[in-house]
Amino acid sequence: MRQLLVIFFSFFCLTSFSQNQSQKEIGFENIKVIDAFAIIEKTYNVKISFTDKIIEGKRISIIFKSRNLNELLSIISDELSLNFEFINQKYISVTEKKEEKQPFIDESILSEILINSYLAKGISKNKNAIYKINPKELEILPGLIEADILESLQELPGVNSPNETATGLNVRGGTPDQNQIIWDGINIFHSGHFFGMVSYFNPNITSDIEFLNKGVNPKYGERISSVVNISTSNNVAEKFNGGAGLNGISGDFFLETPIIKNKLSVMVSFRKSIHDYFSSNAYENFEDKVFQSTVIHSSQNSEENFSFNDMTYKINYALNNNNLFSLSYIHIDNDLHHYNENTQSNELYQDILDTENNGFSATWRKKWSEKINQLTTFSSSYFTHNYEFITQTSAQVNKIFNKENFVNNNFFSTELSINSKSNNTTLIGFQYDFKNVRYSFREVIDKLVFILDENNNTINTFSFFAEHKNRTFSFFDFNVGFRGNYYEQFKEFRIEPRIIITKKLFNNLKFQASADIKNQTINQIDETLVSNLSLENKLWRLADGTDSPIINSQQFTAGILYDSNGWSFDVDSYYKKNKGISALKLGFQNNNSNRFDIGEQYISGIDFYLKKNFNHFKTWVSYSYLDIKNKFPNIKENEFFIANNQIQQAISSSIAYKTRKFQIAFGWKWHTGTPFTKLESDGILDDDINEEVLSNYSRFDFSSIYHFSISKKNNINGKIGFSVRNLFNKNNQLTREYVSDNLSNSQLTQIDKFSLKKTTNFVLRFEW
Repeated sequence: MRQLLVIFFSFFCLTSFSQNQSQKEIGFENIKVIDAFAIIEKTYNVKISFTDKIIEGKRISIIFKSRNLNELLSIISDELSLNFEFINQKYISVTEKKEEKQPFIDESILSEILINSYLAKGISKNKNAIYKINPKELEILPGLIEADILESLQELPGVNSPNETATGLNVRGGTPDQNQIIWDGINIFHSGHFFGMVSYFNPNITSDIEFLNKGVNPKYGERISSVVNISTSNNVAEKFNGGAGLNGISGDFFLETPIIKNKLSVMVSFRKSIHDYFSSNAYENFEDKVFQSTVIHSSQNSEENFSFNDMTYKINYALNNNNLFSLSYIHIDNDLHHYNENTQSNELYQDILDTENNGFSATWRKKWSEKINQLTTFSSSYFTHNYEFITQTSAQVNKIFNKENFVNNNFFSTELSINSKSNNTTLIGFQYDFKNVRYSFREVIDKLVFILDENNNTINTFSFFAEHKNRTFSFFDFNVGFRGNYYEQFKEFRIEPRIIITKKLFNNLKFQASADIKNQTINQIDETLVSNLSLENKLWRLADGTDSPIINSQQFTAGILYDSNGWSFDVDSYYKKNKGISALKLGFQNNNSNRFDIGEQYISGIDFYLKKNFNHFKTWVSYSYLDIKNKFPNIKENEFFIANNQIQQAISSSIAYKTRKFQIAFGWKWHTGTPFTKLESDGILDDDINEEVLSNYSRFDFSSIYHFSISKKNNINGKIGFSVRNLFNKNNQLTREYVSDNLSNSQLTQIDKFSLKKTTNFVLRFEW
């Protein structure tokens, strides 16, 4: 592996750099603008993106002369009233000038981008290590025909989902509960639609996504693995627009309209599962995967009703040019009602599951001057998980098992951003975070209530943060800051320093390193009370300082990046040390009163990414190596053992072809199997924890999209798409788990779970 990296490093150092500033003899004599753009693309080795409308019927004449690209575009900009914006050093976007002239290139934005079109157009990686994703601009990815937000992230190096779900993001060895998911300032705790198979965010209303897995801005706290910050538009809509679509899983629509011109606008969206109306191959296969190893899958005398939906509302109000207010609301809901009849005992079993996340936020954006801006946000998020298993004979209820989990999170933040003339920025801010988390397990037998387990905790956190972004230091660019947290209930104060530096080695080759300290007060535990359904067995739990301490993480990264002439190259190594992680032993009713073992975790790995564009073709490949070691005082005699979410090696690759209206992509994913512990013949787990490994995972995906116009006059457009996941129908084993009932001397039962079968899906969308 080391030799391979040396070869690639040497190759990229020899690759030629950008030709944008080179002088070329060029001119035009009364030719169509579209033909002039074609000559510019060939001469300067760039790509120009534009709409036919802005150059329709226009011609241009320019005297032949030796010029660089910037000089030429400046002339065309003045002649034709066009704006030219460099997306990066190769791609240029053309728009029509409106009112006052705007500079055709924003050097500050361009200088912050390290790699543009990371994987595909619509994804970029910046100097502050933030991946920025624009779903409306996102090009096709293998197996995806809509820009599913969380599934798109799984294409990035170091991000995977061992259980093959959209929301089960494992980022550089972290677990899904270690990712902070934010929508319009609202913290989200829901596990996702269809038990994680579908993201809970409608991508058609999303304007911007930020993904951070290192060097995290100190304004973010509470999670130790990554941050996914999702935003809808904060601008007042200028005109009415909307869209509606249908795929094999759900249907949705959104509408955005101005109420008071340039002052007030409203946006609404709604999405719902479609199984009540018709069945598709995608929906049926999702059901088979989710409900495998449950009574829904195994029983013939059962019936289930499952549905999901989400809705959002947003109001944008501009008091004046210096004050913008936004109100956002989100509702996420999953419902399952399952009936199962035992004809031999004449008993009827019911599983009733309701999981919801409701959130509200209010935001004030204040512009104090050209250099000073303030952002103030208040949000409230309420998550509920309620499960009941009812056993009854005839009309008489014999037994009810109830499981509940609640999270109430109120959050306030205000931050001040101060920009200098030299493009340096200082950020300071204050945050208050309130969390109340509770769960309970109850059993009702003949009207007698038995409390099997319950927990209720509250934490108030007061945080101050500051960061300075410097782009004028001669040796390297850097972002340095810190976050201070005071946990009221524990009377404890913790400092979290954060730093990320970027050093230019050559014109297009850069070195980047980062260091972080983070703390986390909320996490998920695995409960092993086996219900008839055996789904959603993860519960949110708040730190209490004893059984569940605050998790602390120290992280370091170092790597190199290259981007030029259609080639992109990114290698990043990392090391994490986590303290305070907990392991929940099997069973609640046992002789061990302390069910939580508190230990530590060491994670190291390397992510590698390579991309090359060939005209209309784009191809990329990524490789990740990961090593996770856990150690607990009362497990395996305090020796290190492999974590059960470790995917030691993973490869992902894609080749895509795009024209103006048509896109097609093929992809391949491969990774080593997840570890498991061998079950002895007597039904007891082997002492060698996670020493066995499942077979390797392999999957081919295909997707295609065609864009078409219905009415150019009314700006009504559409797209149709088709995809196949697991094209060769490979039966990949995902996990091997063991469960028991509530009896302390019961034997364990082995459960093997497998991947999604060959699954076809479609999409049909219209937007105006």
